[in-house]
Amino acid sequence: MKLVAGLLCLLACLTTVSCDRVYVHPFNLFSFNKSTCEELENLVQEGKKTFLPISIESQTTPAYEDDLNDKDKLEAPSLSSRERQKLSFLKDFVSVLAARFYSVLRKARQNQNVLLSPVSLYSSLVSFYLGASNQTAADLQRLLGFVPPSGDPDCTSRVDGHKVLSSLRMIESLVKSRDEELLFSKTLCLFSAPGVPLSQLFMQDLLTSADALYARAVDFTNPNEAAKQINAFLEAKSGSQSKCLLTDIDPSADLLFAVDVRLAVNVKEASQLKEPQEFWVDSKTKVLVPMLSVSGTFKYKTDASGTFSVVEVPISKTALLVLLQPINGSDLEHMESELPLQSSAWLQQLSPREIKLTLPELTIEGISNLQEILADMELPALLGKGADLSKISDTNLTVGKVINKAFFKLTSDGTAQPEDPAAQKKDVVFLDLKVNRPFLLAVFEEKSRAMLFLGRVTNPLHGV
Repeated sequence: MKLVAGLLCLLACLTTVSCDRVYVHPFNLFSFNKSTCEELENLVQEGKKTFLPISIESQTTPAYEDDLNDKDKLEAPSLSSRERQKLSFLKDFVSVLAARFYSVLRKARQNQNVLLSPVSLYSSLVSFYLGASNQTAADLQRLLGFVPPSGDPDCTSRVDGHKVLSSLRMIESLVKSRDEELLFSKTLCLFSAPGVPLSQLFMQDLLTSADALYARAVDFTNPNEAAKQINAFLEAKSGSQSKCLLTDIDPSADLLFAVDVRLAVNVKEASQLKEPQEFWVDSKTKVLVPMLSVSGTFKYKTDASGTFSVVEVPISKTALLVLLQPINGSDLEHMESELPLQSSAWLQQLSPREIKLTLPELTIEGISNLQEILADMELPALLGKGADLSKISDTNLTVGKVINKAFFKLTSDGTAQPEDPAAQKKDVVFLDLKVNRPFLLAVFEEKSRAMLFLGRVTNPLHGV
């Protein structure tokens, strides 16, 4: 872990900033400065103020919850050169952790669909960093990729989690802004045991990290009933129509953290094929699935070894879909073993190509427990019972689960295309690209190239 973070920082050190020719170390873009460190002393007393969440069964809206359910589209953020630098460095840190998380999930869920939201998982870790103290905070900071260049153990060697959360939220704002072709939402919930106080300051820290934030008290000593209550609450608040988020809960838990991230895109240029098409789940098994067809100039490449192809397709004004498919007799398992872990490598050396693309309509979701992923990464104590989360509560917390749910839907907008666009350009040779066997997908925010979703589709019919 330290090696990966160190290599990233070293790479950043070798990069100059073209806009003003002044290099800024990525750590310094997000760290506390000396004046801020002095102000932190004034927040010590503020951090001691707590509140008791109301029961999950209550029908009233508590005063401590700000109404963040803004249905209007966010204005497109205006990015300064410094903000662009921050997003550029941050997307690489997110990508590194995404590769590690995906590696764990693909081994645990062999031959199954997998979907995760790298930005959301990273944001969850930053949230706990804001609530952590002492060694737990230091360990989380290193996992997030922020290694101080000086190594001095003073305040300026710490990352300001508020700055990181703000940049992550900016990425999500860029996705949502003025884009009628997609719906993006993020719901964050804190569930605490009855009588366990939560920090007001911690709650305020998280306010801007989601479209909606809720805190409720749940009796975890009855795990089955608690799971039913939480599932019903999340479905009501997020509008989710998919399967249950929780199946079991630790009765000794004091806190459960849950995030639901959803992205639905109607691709205007795509048309649905009249008949379902063959999709080969494996070399001997095929299923019939609804498929979309879209033609245009897309970026494309095959890797040097001829193992897989990459195509980048704009699916809205603010989002890019990248599809990676085995070719030349390769299969998904072989492709994954050959694939560069760093997603930036997937997007390099792509060339414009006239392509007629056929791909499945998708409705896919994934549910992951961050604690289980960390345990598989040999970091079980990071958010375990020994974690110092004293900035979340003055109670010695036991975190039951850290759930991240990701949902992605890709359809056409229903606009019929009377004629195949590829047929209209008779003097142009189109590459006929059919995604009809297990493949990988990634969704990126267009400006920052930050990874919003990463997944594996082995059977499009098993999405939800």
